[in-house]
Parts: sequence; C-alpha cells; structure tokens
Amino acid sequence: MKENQTIEFKESWKDEYLKWICGFANAYGGKLYIGKDDSGKTVGLKNTAKLLEDIPNKIRDVLGIIIDVNLHLEKGLEFIEIFVEPYPYPVSYKGQYHYRSGSTKQELKGAALDNFLLQKQGRTWDSIPFPNVDIKELENLDLFRKYAANIKRIDQQSLEQDDKSLIKKLRLFSDGYLKRAAILLFHGSPEKYIGGGLAKTPQFKFLFMKIN
Repeated sequence: MKENQTIEFKESWKDEYLKWICGFANAYGGKLYIGKDDSGKTVGLKNTAKLLEDIPNKIRDVLGIIIDVNLHLEKGLEFIEIFVEPYPYPVSYKGQYHYRSGSTKQELKGAALDNFLLQKQGRTWDSIPFPNVDIKELENLDLFRKYAANIKRIDQQSLEQDDKSLIKKLRLFSDGYLKRAAILLFHGSPEKYIGGGLAKTPQFKFLFMKIN
C-alpha cells in the first residue's frame, strides 16, 4: 500500500492526527495507520492497550464522531488501524474544518470553506437566498427578456409576465427571497451586495441550462 487519498501512515500517535481523521470524515473517508512508516512498513507500537482506549475517546470528545479503531499484528509487531467513514455533515476540529485532498490534509478557509459547507447542505453558492433586496432593483431583467426572445428559449408568454412571475419561472426565488444568482444576473450593481460580484456574474446563456 502507498499513501493516497484514503490511506495515511504514521509511526506513532499524536493528538494532532485528529486533524487527519477530520479530513477523512469531510472527504471520502479513509484509513489512518499508526505504527507504520511512510512506505507502509510496520514498525510497531508500544502501549497499544492504552491507545485503543484513548484514541476513540479523543475522537468522540474532540470531533464528535464514533469510528472503528482496530489492533492488528504483523510479524510480531502491533499497529493500529483507524477506519473513518465519510460523514454526511461537516466535522470540525476545534472550530477548524480539514479536508483530505490527494495524500495531503488541507484546512478549509474562506471561499473553499463556504463552498464545502454549502455542498454538505446540498446547496450551491449561487442558490443561497439573499434578504433585503427588492425585485425592483433587478434592472437588467428587460435586457434579459430581449436576449431570451432572440434565442427563443423561453416562450413569449412567459417573457411578458411581470418581473416576479419571470423570476419564479427562472427558479431564482428561495424561501421567499431572491437567490444570490438573481442578484448577480440582473442587478445593475451586484457588487453592492456581493463582494467581487462583477467578476462572478455569469452570462445569460448559462441560465438557460437550468430552465425547463
């Protein structure tokens, strides 16, 4: 075996390896072997009885999850296998979110953390409802109507509906609020509400991929 996205080797246990377990839980799961060198060769462990008690308790108390911790014997040398399943909800290590990528552990921050948390909720960045924005501020809706009429991807009757009905047709309402995507697409100054809004604004043509 070699270290990869789902396998990690450590010669001895350190509490900081809880971050690696957190990373596996937030990604695709994996196995952390304690008592093996970087090549996967078993070097053995001492005090395995204590580790078999301490490690599950620390994982439970710090990460809030329950996982399998197993003792193995190879050529007279003991090593521990920690089997981590992927979790459907975000797992944090003392307020930090770690993620297994390739054979490395990454701490998620900023936009990467936002996207990760949204994906765990089954949502995307542009689908989040945005309160306190009036539909009257979406001044580019008429421009969209002209574009849509030219490419004939929406029937004329729908385009002639009032703004609110059109937004509903485009599935850009959520929980009674405009979605962030509606602001990016149709607001004249999206950066007023969303940092970097102009840079993130998609072209109208991509909207039609989600229609009908």
